[in-house]
Amino acid sequence: MPFHFRSFCGVLRQPLRNIHLRGFPASHIFRARISGMAPPILSLALPSETGRVLSIQSHTVQGYVGNKSSVFPLQLLGYDVDPINSGQVLNGKQLWELIEGLEENNLLYYTHLLTGYIGSVSFLNTVLEVVHKLRTVNPKLTYVCDPVMGDEGKLYVPPELVSVYREKVVPVASMLTPNQFEAEKLTASRIESESDGREACNILHAAGPSKVVITSINIDGNLLLIGSHLNEEGESPKQFKIRIPKIPAYFTGTGDLMTALLLGWSNKYPDDLDKAAELAVSSLQALLQRTLNDYKRAGHDPKSSSLEIRLIQSQDDIRNPQVNFTAERYN
Repeated sequence: MPFHFRSFCGVLRQPLRNIHLRGFPASHIFRARISGMAPPILSLALPSETGRVLSIQSHTVQGYVGNKSSVFPLQLLGYDVDPINSGQVLNGKQLWELIEGLEENNLLYYTHLLTGYIGSVSFLNTVLEVVHKLRTVNPKLTYVCDPVMGDEGKLYVPPELVSVYREKVVPVASMLTPNQFEAEKLTASRIESESDGREACNILHAAGPSKVVITSINIDGNLLLIGSHLNEEGESPKQFKIRIPKIPAYFTGTGDLMTALLLGWSNKYPDDLDKAAELAVSSLQALLQRTLNDYKRAGHDPKSSSLEIRLIQSQDDIRNPQVNFTAERYN
């Protein structure tokens, strides 16, 4: 029989029939959840102390970007993660059908929503509907948004996404993790100094999120992370910087990984964004150094092409990072 997406979602909430997906029986992919027969979902019945994350991001078969770069580290840090792979696989309508399938099976309770690269306005608008839906189930849902739009002065998403992020997404985000270029786009300002970076954080706080981490800022050839946490309305945010070494190579998936690590550690240290960022940066830098060394061992010039990160080989650095990069608090 022909494959219809509605049927694809339907196998989540009805007895499995003779439905095939590219030649594979649905029974090989999904477990039927028939009333009275299915065991409980343990991530709901016995939730982890850390949380349950819905991660909507891009996906690749080979390499580590998007969900491939985010899900595994979060699981290592103790989170139950349900990934929805966006991009070429799903459009906004199909995303909503998946959410409806989760809802009909009483699976919509999440502590966190994580989003990364989104390539169209329609999909991003659907994500906003997902945020609203999840918060009707759990009003305390933490929405961590990496507003992936571009880098080094260039957009790699349609320009119309910028205003949607600025006007609709930022106001509902709990934590925002833009790079320098994305922070400039979101605040309609230039970041040419540390003071500019701190002010960009203030502008974003005023629009919505209580936590803002500009993950990389290049100031006079020096690379910094600037973080800001607004604990209480009316108070000044706690702001800090972490100096980051420049590595002479380009890596894929580092932004996705960094946001996942920030989610993971900031939830463990909810009132100490400085410490969470120290742990996240230290994990990432150890992983990047391992990646660089392994390419050199393999006889490859790291400067000649983009490098796939050594995620699996860096499990210990993700679980138990040695803090080699410390936050400096601004007065």
